[in-house]
Amino acid sequence: MAEGPEQTVPDEVMTRIGQSVILHHAGDREEARHRFLALWAEIGEHGEALHRCTLAHYLADTQDDPSDELAWDLRALTVAEELSAERLGDRLAGQANAVAVRALYPSLHLNLAADYEKLGRSGAARTHLRRARGAAETLAEDRYGDGVRAAISRLERRLGEGGTPGEGRWGPPRQRP
Repeated sequence: MAEGPEQTVPDEVMTRIGQSVILHHAGDREEARHRFLALWAEIGEHGEALHRCTLAHYLADTQDDPSDELAWDLRALTVAEELSAERLGDRLAGQANAVAVRALYPSLHLNLAADYEKLGRSGAARTHLRRARGAAETLAEDRYGDGVRAAISRLERRLGEGGTPGEGRWGPPRQRP
């Protein structure tokens, strides 16, 4: 059976990343880290940018040392910045990947802000928090967007960045029926 344009081909690497994320969220941080590192060794520094960005983003969350977490989060942001439609051979795939990475930017900057906070670098934490807040303005009003905005608000409170209503802040997540 031929696949039509509305059907997508499963991405084995993203599936494997997702399986490791599930392990991590289920509490098996060490096994998730082990699988992420094995996958990183497999795809390498020159693998597909969306894979490297996503993998580094999640791999950071499995680190025990805040400096290691920061290094992986910085790697994820660097790869995200590399990823653009112009740099990819297939223009349509490039556009799809660029959209996917744009949705990650708020979380990438939020993670960096949290990393810097853990390391006692409040100036850098605030810089990335502002970038996360700005990038989050483009997120949809859905579960992912609500979760990222809520996490930004929590970190804002911890860093004393509450501000006043109307300064580009958002309210609490909307209630669903």
